[in-house]
Amino acid sequence: MSIWDLAIDVGLISVLLLVGVILRAKIKIVQKLFIPASIIAGVAGLTFGPNGFDLLPFSSLVSDYPTVLIAVIFGAIPIGAAKVNWKKTFGRVRNMWIYSMLLTMLMWGGGAMIAYILLANVWDIPSGFGLILGAGFLGGHGTAAAVGEAFSGLGWEEATALGYTSATIGLICAILGGLLLIKMNARNNQTNFISDFEDLPNELRTGLVPAKLRQSSGSDTVSSNSVDPLFFHIALLAVVVMFSYFLQEGIQAIFPQVSIPLLSLSFVVGLLIQLFLNTTKANEYVDKRVIDRISGTATDLIVAFGITSINLAVVAAYAWPLIALFIFGVIWAYCIFRFIAPRVFHRHWFENAIFGWGWSTGTVAMGIALLRIVDPKTKSSTLDDYALGYIGMVPVEILIITFGPIMMMAGTGGLFSLILLGASAVLIIIAAKSGWLTSIQETRNISRDSNVS
Repeated sequence: MSIWDLAIDVGLISVLLLVGVILRAKIKIVQKLFIPASIIAGVAGLTFGPNGFDLLPFSSLVSDYPTVLIAVIFGAIPIGAAKVNWKKTFGRVRNMWIYSMLLTMLMWGGGAMIAYILLANVWDIPSGFGLILGAGFLGGHGTAAAVGEAFSGLGWEEATALGYTSATIGLICAILGGLLLIKMNARNNQTNFISDFEDLPNELRTGLVPAKLRQSSGSDTVSSNSVDPLFFHIALLAVVVMFSYFLQEGIQAIFPQVSIPLLSLSFVVGLLIQLFLNTTKANEYVDKRVIDRISGTATDLIVAFGITSINLAVVAAYAWPLIALFIFGVIWAYCIFRFIAPRVFHRHWFENAIFGWGWSTGTVAMGIALLRIVDPKTKSSTLDDYALGYIGMVPVEILIITFGPIMMMAGTGGLFSLILLGASAVLIIIAAKSGWLTSIQETRNISRDSNVS
């Protein structure tokens, strides 16, 4: 491999991403379905790349890029994060944290359980098959890459392709199902900030933001006479990924049987670097918006490269159990949307729930896209609450991604499922006993009264 393989891969995927941007801006059906450019690029790469008609000269590195990019995303979470006064904010973000925890544990645990008690008795599937649902639907292409990496280290190399497939199907379900739920609930007067789905701002449809509505992506925190401000932030994340890689290699050298995903170590290293930045007062020179933009770029590339690298032969070999798992996943996600969200959220339940639908089927980015449809002027506190609640949920997610594959491949998948589902039940009981939950009808009455006022 040469440096030009990397340059050509990035160049080809960039062309496909730009084509996706143009199609989103010009084609009505693409606008109506809110299909991201990254999905268009990925599908085109899969169709015309090595796993399709083999017309685009992608290198064999295509399937490896997401592993590095997911480390960028998780390493970026703590970098530049503001200090939080939990005593003042816990009451406001408590229910979003509860919902985030339930989404995480139920989607991972539900997929593992259905595979353990049902699918494994019908088809010959690997022990870790059930984690494909949580990795793809809830986690997306990045998490699928991380879980695939963990399973590959444990001897199941096909997991990555199945995870990417799950993430791709999940995005489609998030889009189509989310638009259907929005239309139905808008018609039933359950939305707080839109009354007609057709009245959405044009920039949400085309993906092109007019000049008067554009916002800055960040501020220059260092002088370009010293180093370019953008590269300064890229350098911080590059250091995180580099140290994470060396740490992973060191752990595997000492403990050959231990396989810790790079994203887990990246988050830990990111925390340590952020602690160093806070201690040295250097954190004021880190712009979180720039860090988030870099993370967003990595997300788009993960989706595009992930779909491009799907091995269709592997998918075909597991077609029927995958279909069964995806059907369960959609039904399971809808049950969370329909029965849990209205009880957790007292106000703006639908806006929070549609965000959760997008997240539980097609990643957080898809949840944000659906939220923008129902809350175009950001009047709800959904994203602010999620950002704070996510900090308390990340350790749980990392523990699942780190130890889930190990437990599943060790034959303790049933125990793993019971731990997650049992913890979900305990959390619901505690929330109910503490008076943090409400009835569905009471929540909907609050939403209806809010609309009338």
